[in-house]
Amino acid sequence: MRRSIVGTRRHLFQAGAAASLVAFAPCVLRAEPKIAPPNIIKAGALVMSINPTLPPLQYVDDKGELKGMRVELANECCKKLGLAPEYIRTEFATMIPGLAAKRWDMINTGIFWTEERSKLMYMIPYEQAAISFLAVTGNPLGLKTIDDLAGRKVSVELGGIEERRTREVNDIVTKKGLKPLTVMTFNNFAEAFQALRAGQSDAATCIDATAMFMQQRGDFTRAISGVFPQTACFAVANKPLADAVVGALNELKKDGTYAKLLDQYGVLKIDEPQFAIKGPGPG
Repeated sequence: MRRSIVGTRRHLFQAGAAASLVAFAPCVLRAEPKIAPPNIIKAGALVMSINPTLPPLQYVDDKGELKGMRVELANECCKKLGLAPEYIRTEFATMIPGLAAKRWDMINTGIFWTEERSKLMYMIPYEQAAISFLAVTGNPLGLKTIDDLAGRKVSVELGGIEERRTREVNDIVTKKGLKPLTVMTFNNFAEAFQALRAGQSDAATCIDATAMFMQQRGDFTRAISGVFPQTACFAVANKPLADAVVGALNELKKDGTYAKLLDQYGVLKIDEPQFAIKGPGPG
């Protein structure tokens, strides 16, 4: 199905070569660095890509600071690793190529696990999430099930699992003989949400926690939720760093930080007793 992209966009940040770097103060360090170049690209720091347009998991507050569960979890990992967290704000479409090109050490944007991705990088599950479809406040179209999206325009971030799942919904409804969706792709979720707000789309796809946050804030109505449960991961380019991150997460699980943080944000924890790399990693 042909993707349509609305021409006028409101960019919260620039991607690619113009991506902005946010460095957290070295005072967050709690130990000597446990890993160094060439397994990280910058001594004493863990450089991560992030797309901060998904409150309450990853977003920029009124002071321009990165906030959210995923930011806090990564920062806690950095304390265990003795590294300063640094973030490059960029669009999702740049993240996997940028990881391969060593522009950052880790993708921290809640990237969903797929078998295909697990062969390109080392993926470490830490969160469970499902897909929701937002409607304008009050849900005037009466969207209740995915069948109600037939014939509707749905806005979504380009390149992520949310886009893939939206297209899967299109396949499901068309096989039932219903009208196809018009899938509108955007550089980031902020643009996809703006399209819904402006009436350019009938619904917008995001993860459940973000949809609930948007509804509680009064921005939209979470019309359809709990669709296609998935596992969100950190993604790392090399095995030594991946092993170090796994070790840090297991320390956070043991001391209670992991559970406390995810419970604070109402995010579902993974079922496994220990964190581990899932999949084969790069061949």
